[in-house]
Amino acid sequence: MNQNNYRQSAVISARNIYKSFGKGETAQTVLEGANLDIAKGSFVSLMGESGTGKSTLLYLIGGLDRNFTGDIFVSGQNIASLSDKELSEIRCKKMGFVFQFYNLAANLTVEDNILLPLEMSGRKISEYREKYREILEITGLESKVKSYPSQLSGGQQQRVAIARAVLGEPEIILADEPTGNLDAASGTEIMELFSRLNQEKGVTILQVTHSAESASYSSRIVTLKNRVITG
Repeated sequence: MNQNNYRQSAVISARNIYKSFGKGETAQTVLEGANLDIAKGSFVSLMGESGTGKSTLLYLIGGLDRNFTGDIFVSGQNIASLSDKELSEIRCKKMGFVFQFYNLAANLTVEDNILLPLEMSGRKISEYREKYREILEITGLESKVKSYPSQLSGGQQQRVAIARAVLGEPEIILADEPTGNLDAASGTEIMELFSRLNQEKGVTILQVTHSAESASYSSRIVTLKNRVITG
């Protein structure tokens, strides 16, 4: 696809995506010509029944799975044509990831978990100190920086994961069932936090969810059914 053909207003544009698992007679197609455009600064929820390919599409957009056909543009760059190094740079600078399971390092404090991506990418932590303090305030983690994940509730651990995801000031947050492992009260806290990040910071959010309550916080809901996207 010519790069000029993607939706110019979209920070994410997935065009004619095909994705299958397996080969031959056992192959299972989960995406068949799927298209999705997400405007910069929007908050989009991708819904659908279990096994329809919602998380698969999220991983394709995030460059975590590169085995597909079609084109996916992120901030104007077609990630299907990027080298592994170039894609890694896009993920590092443009994207933040939040998953159902928090993926925190158990032997690191809250502070160290939040700062870990900066260290791994070679960025100077000193340049992010003001942003770090701001993120702690937004996520309500000021009093927990020296705690370990085992000392936190599920909701608090997910806030750490969100703080880690947004500290590098990504344009996009990709969230896979971010409230799926939380009780109702904690889930509400997380969705209110996402809403604040979207409205106050202009972060584009794409979340996969099966929860109508979580989806109600978004500005747009799209549905994946029969291997295509509507909405």
